[in-house]
Amino acid sequence: MQEFRFRVFGKLVAVTGRAGARQVFYLGPEGKRRPADFVIPGDIADDGLADYLGDLFHEDATPRYDFVERLG
Repeated sequence: MQEFRFRVFGKLVAVTGRAGARQVFYLGPEGKRRPADFVIPGDIADDGLADYLGDLFHEDATPRYDFVERLG
């Protein structure tokens, strides 16, 4: 299963699956994951995930974390 990891304004987020069948998790510092409280629409392509997350959570930006970064 494909997984993308992002740092979204300081929060770690994992997105698994493919367009139309994605699951989203918040990642804890100890490696645990919990289901996220949002859904990614089925028409968002893999290369649009970072932009979508940025649009969705832009209110969470801080001077230290003012970006969405794809990890690994």
